[in-house]
Amino acid sequence: MLKKILIGLALFLLIAFIAFKLLSRPTATEDGAFIPSPLALKLATSPTTDFDHTVYDNPYTGNKKVLMVCTEERNMTMANGKKFSTGNHPVEMMLPMLHLKNAGFDIDIVTPTGKSVKIEMWAMPEKDENIMALYSEYKNQFDKPSSLADFVQTSLNDSTAENYIAIYLPGGHGAMLGLPENQDLTKLIHWSHRSDMHMLAICHGPAALLAADIDGKKDSFIYNGYKIAAFPDAVDEQTPMMGYMPGHMPWKFGEKLNKLGVSIINDQADNTCHVDRKLISGASPLAANDFGKISAMELLKEVSK
Repeated sequence: MLKKILIGLALFLLIAFIAFKLLSRPTATEDGAFIPSPLALKLATSPTTDFDHTVYDNPYTGNKKVLMVCTEERNMTMANGKKFSTGNHPVEMMLPMLHLKNAGFDIDIVTPTGKSVKIEMWAMPEKDENIMALYSEYKNQFDKPSSLADFVQTSLNDSTAENYIAIYLPGGHGAMLGLPENQDLTKLIHWSHRSDMHMLAICHGPAALLAADIDGKKDSFIYNGYKIAAFPDAVDEQTPMMGYMPGHMPWKFGEKLNKLGVSIINDQADNTCHVDRKLISGASPLAANDFGKISAMELLKEVSK
C-alpha cells in the first residue's frame, strides 16, 4: 500500500514538474523574440486595473502640459542572447495618464526619432474600459508620436518651458532601450531640471534618468542624493524562473543609479511611491494608480501657487 502511494506521489510530482516547465516557457514571437510564458502572464498581468476614478475638485484649466518620453525599441537582448519582446508597459503608462487627464493636464508624446511607441500589448488590460478608451484616444499619437530629437533642436528655450509642467518616463523594460544613453534625453532632462519642472518615472522608467549623467561622476549627477521607488534589480533576477523573460537582464539599471548616488527605497515590486523634491516615482504596475494620483495632485499644487 505504501509503495503504491509513493509511486502515485512520484507520478503526481513528475506531472506537476512537466506542467510547470511547459507553462513557464516563454512564448516565441514571429520576429524570433519571446513574450512572457502563460504562467508569468497569469501571475503578473490582469485584464483590469485598480483605477479608482479619483475626481479632482479643481482640475487645471491652463495650457501647461506633460511631455511623455516613450521607447521606440521593441526587443531587448538578454544576457544569454535571446530577445525579450518588450516596450512600455500599458498599465504603467496609461493608468497614470488617466489621472493626469482627469486633473486637467494634456499629454504630448515623443520617442527618440518619432518612430511609433512600442507597447507591451501582452500586458494590455483589455477588459478595463477606461484604459481601452484612453488607448483609442491616443492611438494616433502612439502610432505617430513627435520626435524628441526635433523637440530638442527647436524647443529647448524659456518660452517652450512655459508650456510644460512635467516630463513623464513610463515603465516597461523598454525604458532601458535607447533612452539611458540618448543625448537628446540628456538635454531634455537638464532643461526640465533648470526650468523647475516635475519628473515622473515609474517601474523601469527611472532607468531613463541615467541619461542625466554627463560625465559619469556622482557629484555632478543632478539626482545624486535623491530617493526613488523603482523596480528592484533583485526581482528582475528572479523573473526568468517563471518565464517572464527568456534570460537574465543584460545590465542592472538600479545598480547604475546607486553608483550615481540614487537610493531605491523598496525591495519588492509593490505599490511603493515616493516624492523627493520634484521627482515622483513608483515601484511597479501595482503602484500605477497611486503614482498617477500623487503625480496629479503634486502638479495641481504646483499650478495653484
